[in-house]
Amino acid sequence: MRLIKASIFVSSVLLLWTLSCKNDKPGTDTDTPPPAAKTYKVPAFNADSAYLYVKKQVDFGPRTTNSPGHQATKEWLVSQLKGYGLDVVEQDFQATAYTGTVLKATNIIGRYNPEAKRRIVLSAHWDTRHIADSPINTDRVYEPILGADDGGSGVGILLEVARLLQANPIDPLNFGVDIVFFDAEDYGHSGSNEYDTYCLGSQYWAKNPHTGNYKPRYGILLDMVGAAGARFTKERLSMTYAPDVMNKIWRMAQGMGHGNLFVDIPTPELVDDHLFVNTIAKIPMIDIINRPSDTETGFPAHWHTHNDNMDVIDKDTLRAVGQVLMAVVYREASGSF
Repeated sequence: MRLIKASIFVSSVLLLWTLSCKNDKPGTDTDTPPPAAKTYKVPAFNADSAYLYVKKQVDFGPRTTNSPGHQATKEWLVSQLKGYGLDVVEQDFQATAYTGTVLKATNIIGRYNPEAKRRIVLSAHWDTRHIADSPINTDRVYEPILGADDGGSGVGILLEVARLLQANPIDPLNFGVDIVFFDAEDYGHSGSNEYDTYCLGSQYWAKNPHTGNYKPRYGILLDMVGAAGARFTKERLSMTYAPDVMNKIWRMAQGMGHGNLFVDIPTPELVDDHLFVNTIAKIPMIDIINRPSDTETGFPAHWHTHNDNMDVIDKDTLRAVGQVLMAVVYREASGSF
């Protein structure tokens, strides 16, 4: 992900989205049945389990598209999702990176209760950056990074969500969840206005959803959600496209005692996977992402550096984000979110 520096770009995508959706409400379905009366207990999120999922990814090494670590991680992710009973779609695609490299990439989609019409989508990117090009980094700039937080943390949390869904079933026709791992998110051109060089997997998925007439109620993107002292702010694009979703989740998180993480502070818009899901697929999606107030980049100090390793991962942060997601899912299933 990267900061959007050109306000013209922001205004343009907002205008296009507004015009294309003038008579449409994204994420709604007139055939969607009312929530079932059954009440589901929210399962406890296991941070130890999520931490091990993050570590497993890091043990594969950098997951840069086209690399051996990338291939090994793909096979493992597919196996994990299938092992938890999800219907898995491997969405293979090719994209040309800004360097001219042809990326052989795969979006991985795990569908829980695939027959249910009432659904939400939870997502993260599973690839890692091919260079360590943070402006505050001078160490091994042209080597790929491990991405424990930037990529690994969101995937680790969602794998634990998948495990808990299997262990705590929801009526198959009542409510469904799609877990989407986007590929080729982090192979973009820093320092340029070529915003669409980032998030190649979400751009492809948004144009080619894994199933026809796909209209989940909304989506939640996780990006850099595992570090100690994280600060999840109200990012502008999320508040433009899905303000009700973001405000509701933030209020709930604060009510659960996580107000130190989920703060009512607005921050500038980002180029991240949610941008293209919102503007192309017309699915309202928010971005839960760490935006500290005390760094030069606006991101954690380990962002796009070789310090993005297991040392930065904090189980308390994983637990808080995971527990909020579990509350969203099971309250949605109960019709009480």
